[in-house]
Amino acid sequence: MEESVLASFSGRTILETTPAVIGNMIAGATPEQLAWRPDGDRWSIEMVLAHLADVEINGFLSRFHALTGEDDPLLPIYDQHALFGAVHDFDARRDLVAFQRAREQTLEVLRALPTSAMDRRGRHEELRSRISFGELLHELAFHDLGHIRQIAELYRSAAFYPNMGAFRSYYRINP
Repeated sequence: MEESVLASFSGRTILETTPAVIGNMIAGATPEQLAWRPDGDRWSIEMVLAHLADVEINGFLSRFHALTGEDDPLLPIYDQHALFGAVHDFDARRDLVAFQRAREQTLEVLRALPTSAMDRRGRHEELRSRISFGELLHELAFHDLGHIRQIAELYRSAAFYPNMGAFRSYYRINP
């Protein structure tokens, strides 16, 4: 029996643990810290969590399904800003649970697919390039790590930096 996509993927642990890593990191965060934005053009932690729940289904899982269900499918653009243009009631705890559930769906798909699925290709609408299932899977792990880093920086900047007194002179933040 051929190994599954997930079992053979070097980023497996990242995909399996990202929701818990984020959940543990922000467990003690206040609603104000979760809603804090460095400025009007930057996201808050709660916005990042809403994005993670949305992109998991509409950016990654939908493309994984298309790549395995069709020959050379067109992979539509995912507009990450559309979520913020719509009326959305941000709730970090609720959106974290939604992300956890969506990620479990993704993991179930990845556990069920043979490694041969990694070579399946589709056409990305915006990039105007053919991408493989494997490339999309690597993007997912990269995406996770980027948002873990973003959430960590937002949280440390809102929760701890303001209360460090003179120690702030040792650090530079970039939330």
